[in-house]
Amino acid sequence: MNKTLMSTPLFAALDPEAAAALRASMVELRARKGDVIFVEGEPGDRLYIVAEGKVVLGQAAPDGRETLLAVQGPGEMFGELSLFDPGIRTSTATALTDAVVLGLGREALRPWLAGRPEVAEALLQALARRLRRTNEAMSDLVFSDVPGRVSKALLDLKDKFGIERNGEWFVEHDMTQEELAQLVGASRETVNKALADFVHRGWIRVEQRSVTITDLERLQRRAR
Repeated sequence: MNKTLMSTPLFAALDPEAAAALRASMVELRARKGDVIFVEGEPGDRLYIVAEGKVVLGQAAPDGRETLLAVQGPGEMFGELSLFDPGIRTSTATALTDAVVLGLGREALRPWLAGRPEVAEALLQALARRLRRTNEAMSDLVFSDVPGRVSKALLDLKDKFGIERNGEWFVEHDMTQEELAQLVGASRETVNKALADFVHRGWIRVEQRSVTITDLERLQRRAR
């Protein structure tokens, strides 16, 4: 089984035989860049795990503005809330790149929750981490300025997708400038100004749909 898949909270709690059985009960979905996996407001009945590529979760405001809540990469789950609280989806999931995701419905998961307490515990831990990140994001919107939020977003993307090269971190995030601004919760102009300032200070280099962090320590200080 794919090592990335085995590292997810859902599979890490299982022995190899049980993990293989759980994988066999999942449905594989191949999405092209821009494909919608599920839509905000529709009924939700399954969780997904990213096996390959990247998926973004977003919400639309009544006035049409869009906000990106998260960028999920290989090994990360999304949509898991619907397994514990069936109802409508609170976000839209879209393939940021060509992606492969694995879906697990509530009925398929129920025997695992009943017979394997470690699976339930792993899912609850994942939900707790999601809630913690949501609380931190809300706090940042109130107490942190835009450059601080940009710093945190870059560091989060680095933790997920970064590759270290000669003391620098290359981060291929695959987002446009507008999408990065939506992730930070600010205007494109304000985010671009913060990025330009970081470039001027020598902290980062900005390329198309990627960034190289050249001074990780100073970027971390700015994020505090």
